[in-house]
Amino acid sequence: MKYVRVNQRIIAKTLRVIGPEGEQLGVFPRDIAIKKAEELELDLVEVAAAANPPVCRIIDFSKYKYEQEKREREVKKHQKQAQLKEIRISPRIGIHDYEIKLKHVKEFLEKRHKVRIRMWFRGREIAHKDIGSRLIDQLIKDVQTVGRIDREPHMLGKTLVLTLSPR
Repeated sequence: MKYVRVNQRIIAKTLRVIGPEGEQLGVFPRDIAIKKAEELELDLVEVAAAANPPVCRIIDFSKYKYEQEKREREVKKHQKQAQLKEIRISPRIGIHDYEIKLKHVKEFLEKRHKVRIRMWFRGREIAHKDIGSRLIDQLIKDVQTVGRIDREPHMLGKTLVLTLSPR
């Protein structure tokens, strides 16, 4: 939870005050607003510091803090982190193996994950990069409906790397 000003820590001279039931009480000088909160045995909490004048609410601070944390947990629960999945292939991959890898790539993209394709060249395969490039081009064409190129194919040492992201 971000830092919130309460009672004496509020620095604005005038404040728009909201009561404990959510009703607008009006615009008051800071000292009067703090006295109103003390009369109700509650805290004066700054809820919108950027407003002019700043908006403060008369509420129990621990209750306010609990509600904010609860709201943050709820927001966090509904967020889904997109993961980066990785598929490794070889330039000498068989047709059936290619289809299986392609199926996995499509599944990952449909689940809204990014996919990194790594084609590693072993030994003298590096002399035939054109075979790997054709295979990568075919893969890009096959996943065009569910994904798009996030990062163009490029060589990292003996590895050809391509990153795809969902459409």
